[in-house]
Amino acid sequence: MTEKFQVTRRTILAGAAFAGALAPIISTSEARAEGGEIKTNAKATAAQIAALPRQKIELVKPPFVHAHTQKAEGGPKVVEFTMTIEEKKLIIDDQGTEVHAMTFNGSVPGPLMVVHQDDYVELTLINPETNTLQHNIDFHSATGALGGGALTVVNPGEKTVLRFKATKAGVFVYHCAPPGMVPWHVTSGMNGAIMVLPRDGLKDGKGNELAYDKIYYVGEQDFYVPKDEKGNFKKYESAGDAYQDVLQVMRSLTPSHVVFNGAVGALTGENALKAEVGDRVLIVHSQANRDTRPHLIGGHGDYVWATGKFHNPPETDQETWFIPGGAAGAAYYTFQQPGIYAYVNHNLIEAFELGAAGHFTVTGEWNDDLMTSVLAPSAS
Repeated sequence: MTEKFQVTRRTILAGAAFAGALAPIISTSEARAEGGEIKTNAKATAAQIAALPRQKIELVKPPFVHAHTQKAEGGPKVVEFTMTIEEKKLIIDDQGTEVHAMTFNGSVPGPLMVVHQDDYVELTLINPETNTLQHNIDFHSATGALGGGALTVVNPGEKTVLRFKATKAGVFVYHCAPPGMVPWHVTSGMNGAIMVLPRDGLKDGKGNELAYDKIYYVGEQDFYVPKDEKGNFKKYESAGDAYQDVLQVMRSLTPSHVVFNGAVGALTGENALKAEVGDRVLIVHSQANRDTRPHLIGGHGDYVWATGKFHNPPETDQETWFIPGGAAGAAYYTFQQPGIYAYVNHNLIEAFELGAAGHFTVTGEWNDDLMTSVLAPSAS
């Protein structure tokens, strides 16, 4: 208990200016949550929301996505999610490098949540008493109270329930953002994405429907693992023990690892993403902290929402697209040839040296019209 208090105090002091700036927002939001005297102009009363149909969703571990309809069925509803915060040790490469990760539902990234525009998202967020740190959640898709961060601060042994209306269509980042500790939590893996689909589904910018056969979620994560005087990655008993050293590496702005879905090789080999020739695949890609440049080697982005907002017309036929840090994007591609496709951050140093790469394994018949070997490599 003593260690928990010291770690929390240290991190809050390290971010004192930020925490001070948030204080009026947090206090106002807490007053609103407790029924304080704050004037509102609600478009829907509590009774009206209570009368809406409710749907309970079981989240799944990325790169997979829970079952959902691409077009809304009926009117708005309240979509219920539950996420449990888990502080855990992760091995992030084949050298046994360790990080003390902070996670939503135990995975890096956290699960992709899917709703439709004008639905209400109702999240139960649980911080088990076995954890040591304070946490919360900031939805970039939400309006007000620091994206929900000011209303969801939970200490170990507590839970909270947040409801917000999904007013904007697109894919958006969510992440932990406790006062004074935001970058530490985000770069320790505590981020994910939510997809808010238009009620009539995705469109190509000309009004034509874009239905997908498969959807995958790729969360890009930068880790900052300290090294000892011999250049070996250090290991620590706890996140608190690692904090000061990790903070120094973070301040260098130079990650030790940049990975997809929590570890080097997490989306390769047996874990490669699967598709067949002719499959229409939607790839949701998020980066909560740094800019990234997704590229599908051997394929394209037929339709790309680089900043992830579905009411903007998608760009077409893209080779590489740019997703700014703190955002999520979406790319739609119909696979036309079988084989192994590398999906990378096209900062090739980050892809091949730091780990930001995955694979699609595609089955089907080869089309010589699209590509053929006229002369195999030979001496003449």
